[in-house]
Formats: sequence, structure tokens, C-alpha cells
Amino acid sequence: MTDWGIVATGTYAPDTVVGNDEVAAALGVPARWVHDATGIRERRRAAPGQAASDLAAHAARAALRNAGLTPADIGLIVLGTSTPDELGPSTACRVQALLGAAQAVPLDVGAACAGYLYGLAVARDWLAARPGAPPALVIGVETYSRFLDPADRATAAIFGDGAGASVIAPVPDGQGLRSIRLGADGTLADTVLIPAGGSRHPEHPGAHRIRMDAAAIRKALPERFDAMLADTVAEHGLTLDDLDLLVPHQPNPRTLRMYAAAAGIPEDKLVVIGERLGNIGAGSIPTALTHAADRLTPGATVLLMAVGAGLTWGAALLRWPDTTTGEPT
Repeated sequence: MTDWGIVATGTYAPDTVVGNDEVAAALGVPARWVHDATGIRERRRAAPGQAASDLAAHAARAALRNAGLTPADIGLIVLGTSTPDELGPSTACRVQALLGAAQAVPLDVGAACAGYLYGLAVARDWLAARPGAPPALVIGVETYSRFLDPADRATAAIFGDGAGASVIAPVPDGQGLRSIRLGADGTLADTVLIPAGGSRHPEHPGAHRIRMDAAAIRKALPERFDAMLADTVAEHGLTLDDLDLLVPHQPNPRTLRMYAAAAGIPEDKLVVIGERLGNIGAGSIPTALTHAADRLTPGATVLLMAVGAGLTWGAALLRWPDTTTGEPT
């Protein structure tokens, strides 16, 4: 039986930096409040004319370069995003064209911040069902800045733009993905959403902005993290001490550090990248993996976790392979 794993990662952050002074001015609060409330110091903003597919293609090229592959070597592109280029076609189709990956089957998954883990599950199962199939690209990307209300305290200070990508390919037996857990609770779909733009409200003034029930998310995130953490370690006969690294999606640094402290996870086992990037949704886990490349030693036990709009969630346990490479861009 072939095992599959992440053999390379890559990331892309737009050039424009948005500091807390700019965000705070629009919110009518001191800049210090933004940092104290979130732990975020700055976030990135896509350039005018830059869409999700552009960011995703940059990250994908970095991952392919780190894997020593070309777009022609890829057979599948799975892309997670809440902020697609347009309602149709899929943003993955746009990325396929930008890369020149003519042989790759492109598809989008819509699981918000959990989108990368949903995509990882799709890619693993696709490859497992097709022995000898070419490697897959799994991408997470967001251009949240296009959908933010600058006067909304629940969202304007938190979200940024960015993309992360990974190459999924065969790895030595016993390495790579050991399990992936996914779940959802559609009764909580209204806790985070962009109300307009779909078939329910195609055009509605002022409703093409992200709306988030911050209190509901603050409650749901630690509950789901706790459940996924407990279920995953129990499934594999592990304890928290056996985990070498926890790589969660990045709601904000303050929330992550508070959660880790409450869960008994040492901070040196936690990957946090939100200080300089904010919450980049589906792009946050592959970006965090890229930034943590020097901490991902061969054989390390790594847990990925995410909670996103929908409400969706996921967790993946990996035995880090010997062959993974990644570097930030």
C-alpha cells in the first residue's frame, strides 16, 4: 500500500502591507487596541487587479519549485477558498491556466478556513484510488480584503490576503498522512458568511461583505479543537507529549496562544504566523507549514487543525517525511 504525504510547500504574500494604524483609523480605535485584541501587527492586501487565482498560482509555483517539479508533472489541483475569482468557473481552473498545467484536473472546495484540510483529504483519496497517478497540488488562498467592511471590528482587524500550496506525492511507508478527520455543522452556517453574491441574494447593497458572529466563533473554535485533538490522539494511541508540532489555521495569534495554554500545549510546539499576515483562511495552514520548515524534522509527529465557516472543521495527523521542502516567498 502506498503512503501519501506533503513533499513540498510554498507560499505567497502580496506586497502591500496594511498596518494597525490604518485599520484602527477606519475603526475609530487606537492602534494599540487592534494588537491587544488580536495579536496581529499587520496583514497583506492584494494589489488592484490581483485575484485569488493570481495569489494561488504564485504559491503553487513556489511549491512546485521546492518539489523539483513542473506544472506538467501535476495531475490534480484542489483549491480551497471563500473568496473565488468569480462564482464560476472554479478558481482552480484559473490556476490551471496560469500554471499551464494542462493535464491537471482542477476543482474547488468550499470549506472556508478548513478548506485546505478538505482539499488534502480529496487529494489523498484521489491518488489512493489511482495507483501511479501524478502528484497533486493542494492550495489554500484568500483575498478577504475584497469583502471586508473597514468599519466592522469583528472582521476588519483580523483578515488578510495570501496563499499557500503543497505538493502531495508518494512517501516512504509509515510516513506522510496517517489520518484525516473532517466534520461540519450546517446549523451554524450563519455564524460566518458573505450574504450576497449567490443565488439567494444575487445583488444586495452592502451585503457583499464578510459577516461574523465573533462570540459564536470564540465558543465553537476551542470546543472543536478540543474534540479533534482528543479524538486524533486517542485514535493513534498517542498523548499530547507525543505531538511534536501543532499547526492550526490562524484565526489570530491571541486566540491560538490562549487555546494552547488552556489545552496544555507548550508554545514551542505551536506554529503561529498571524502577527505579520493576519487570518488568511484556507491559505493559513500551508503557509504556516512553509514558515515552519526548519521545525519540521523527518519523523516528527505533526497535527494540523482548522475550524471554518459552515461550520466546518478538520484535523490531519502526519508523520513528517524525509523529503519535504519549503521556503517562504
